[in-house]
Amino acid sequence: MLSKGEHQTVPLSVLLKRELANEKIEMPEICHGQASQSKKGEDFTFLKTECQRVLGDGVTTFSVFGLFDGHNGSAAAIYSKENLLQNVLSAIPSDLNRDEWVAALPRALVAGFVKTDKEFQEKAQKSGTTVTFVIIEGWVVTVASVGDSRCILESAEGGIYYLSADHRLECNEEERERITASGGEVGRLNTGGGTQIGPLRCWPGGLCLSRSIGDMDVGEFIVPVPYVKQVKLSSAGGRLVIASDGVWDALSAEMAVECCRGMPPDAAASQIVKEAVQPKGIRDDTTCIVVDIQPPEKPNPPQPPPKKSGKKVFKSIFRKKTSESSSNTERDYDEPDVVEELFEEGSASLSDRLDTKYPVCNMFKLFMCAVCQVEIKPGEGISIHAGSLNTRNARPWDGPFLCSSCQVKKEAMEGKRPSGNGRYSSDSD
Repeated sequence: MLSKGEHQTVPLSVLLKRELANEKIEMPEICHGQASQSKKGEDFTFLKTECQRVLGDGVTTFSVFGLFDGHNGSAAAIYSKENLLQNVLSAIPSDLNRDEWVAALPRALVAGFVKTDKEFQEKAQKSGTTVTFVIIEGWVVTVASVGDSRCILESAEGGIYYLSADHRLECNEEERERITASGGEVGRLNTGGGTQIGPLRCWPGGLCLSRSIGDMDVGEFIVPVPYVKQVKLSSAGGRLVIASDGVWDALSAEMAVECCRGMPPDAAASQIVKEAVQPKGIRDDTTCIVVDIQPPEKPNPPQPPPKKSGKKVFKSIFRKKTSESSSNTERDYDEPDVVEELFEEGSASLSDRLDTKYPVCNMFKLFMCAVCQVEIKPGEGISIHAGSLNTRNARPWDGPFLCSSCQVKKEAMEGKRPSGNGRYSSDSD
């Protein structure tokens, strides 16, 4: 018998197993395939299933799929492939239950992207990379993206959803305004005599993207802060198509999913790449990952019902998550035919993105940097709100906090400190 005031410690892995058994959560099967055609050798993929959220526990698993489209060399893409996942996971407190872990992912992804960029730039290499990073936990899909690779979802019910953002300057006015406000210039390549050609680019550097990892020669107002979207699939599942711009420059989302209807993931990825390359030949690295998320008893890829012409279903039909506690996550998602949006945020401001508190009694670790996770002595941390005028909570003594080097990084991204030597170039991606 335990005396009064004593508590019996139960391992987290045991609690998680009980949690799954009690809630009768049916975990989906994850099947994936990839294909690519290479021209410059700068596209890289990361595919890892059965990742253990709790070490040694085979129940609490998740899957990760990443696509890294490098430019000006492959160093940034390779470094991100090797380090991004660990940097994301290190930003999640270790004592979260399953629902809290999923809810903490969007903030951890922001921290992990910025940390990866910060560490890579310390190597003084000038390459850069787009990143589309997908984490699947149960029926919840979380996607973080910088650049112009994309992830789309076709649900088993036939809806097509965009789970990433396009950070090309040509099509994103908000990002153009942010860069010019931070000290960069946006314009086309000037060939002399007043003639301008090509897409809109950021100067110095000549990059046509507003967000990436790396690119230290362009200036840090080209930020690594990702757009993040998190959705909950119905128990019927769906198919993800993650592809580099070599695919999306040639195919629309609907063309991509239609051309491989009914094929297993390997064949589907190959077919999408073939369809993208066939009209004009290979002009860029062209890479595709297809992931099927399906019920265990359903071995074939999702077969959406026929769609009526003129009534295509796009991302705007997301049903928003209710305001009820995240502790009721699995019980609240009771509509079998709806893809539910849990989270969406695209702000480039760390003050906005790191101000989201972790859920349910798991307070932010006050003496850890919110980005790089190094220990900070009491009184040495710098509030994420320091110097900010447009935050919801601008008191400089409020956390979360950054170490001094991450504060320098934050200020450089906001155009408050000079950063990067910059050079005019016409060979950037």
